[in-house]
Amino acid sequence: MPTGPVEIRSLVRQLLRHRGLLDNIYGTAGLTTVQCHVLIELEQGPLSAEELAGRLNIDVINANRTLAILINNDTVSYQADAKSAHPTYLLSDFGRARLDQHHVGINSEIALYLEQLDLDEIENLSRSLYRYNRAMEQSHHQKGFTLRLLEPADNAAISAVIRKVSTEYGLTEDKGYSVADPTLDSLSECYQADNAAYWVVEQNGKILGGGGIAPLKGEDAVCELQKMYFRPELRGKGFARRIAAMAMKFAREKGYTACYLETTACLKEAIHLYESIGFEHLDKPLGDTGHSDCEVVMLKVFSS
Repeated sequence: MPTGPVEIRSLVRQLLRHRGLLDNIYGTAGLTTVQCHVLIELEQGPLSAEELAGRLNIDVINANRTLAILINNDTVSYQADAKSAHPTYLLSDFGRARLDQHHVGINSEIALYLEQLDLDEIENLSRSLYRYNRAMEQSHHQKGFTLRLLEPADNAAISAVIRKVSTEYGLTEDKGYSVADPTLDSLSECYQADNAAYWVVEQNGKILGGGGIAPLKGEDAVCELQKMYFRPELRGKGFARRIAAMAMKFAREKGYTACYLETTACLKEAIHLYESIGFEHLDKPLGDTGHSDCEVVMLKVFSS
């Protein structure tokens, strides 16, 4: 199966060719690609040209040009906006009928494609397409940040992040969480081994979070996802998933057969992330981490 950027790019290119998008005609309603996407956005409600441009990731000039064509053929109408000097645009009755025609045609084609797949393949396809789209969105939000390996000069900064976030969630030292680890102020030394790594995210020279992976003490061929902590300004941008994905790839390359983690129930977003990337809940902890108050324990077994 294709796994690299070149192979994925080739598949996406083939998909566009099969759909006929390179001919700039989309579906059976005689709409160009951009025209179709404008109508689909307006189907949800009136929007300005600026709002359409933002949603479709095109410039406002292109949005206005497309709207002008659609207005000229009675597919779109416009109305004055009392709160703005710019008009808002909406579907006309003819435009809605034209879009309905498009939906029927596209749905029929997709139904034919899906007849070639069984239910498991359809479910996997849906999940993968969702994740691929999310990855593109998150990549956009991550611009301006740097993700790199931890260096000795980062020790004070990353330990400060861990302490700050731990305090935010009530993960105090007396309860045996990571914040109590004696190595917290010298983390770079803990990840020097060939089979361990820790990544940090920085912006304008400021460390905002990080996460790492290392052997699980007391277990052969099992690693542990460790110390995933992120400042508020970094959350919602996909860095936790990105670091977790990098860690899983690293673990496979180093010959680990599974990855273990411990967390706590108050970190609901983190638990949801781990579940979404294949971690399953365990009845009891593995290894000897020393984090006795981490009541949520999970494991991801790597496929061979």
